[in-house]
Amino acid sequence: MGIKDSENLKVTCPCCQAKLTVDPILGAVLSHEAPPKAEPNIDLEKAHDILAEQKRQREDKFADSFFQETHKEDILAKKFEEAMKKAKDGPAGKPVRDFDLD
Repeated sequence: MGIKDSENLKVTCPCCQAKLTVDPILGAVLSHEAPPKAEPNIDLEKAHDILAEQKRQREDKFADSFFQETHKEDILAKKFEEAMKKAKDGPAGKPVRDFDLD
């Protein structure tokens, strides 16, 4: 090959713009220099709106979870009824054995 032992490759990652030093013979990364972090692109005037939206989403999730928990018995009963209807309507199939899966 035309590459000497002392020649390391300097590579820039196309994804994150990090700078890597790679040994071409071993194929190993010798050093990594992280790209400079960009400052967040958030306007402080919009931050209040963002926080309010996140609070609303949390409250909605909590309300949904609370509803699900308080009506758990009704939901499970309906699911059971549907499963029983399916079982009665459909023919009983041959059970799958572990041997059949091989």
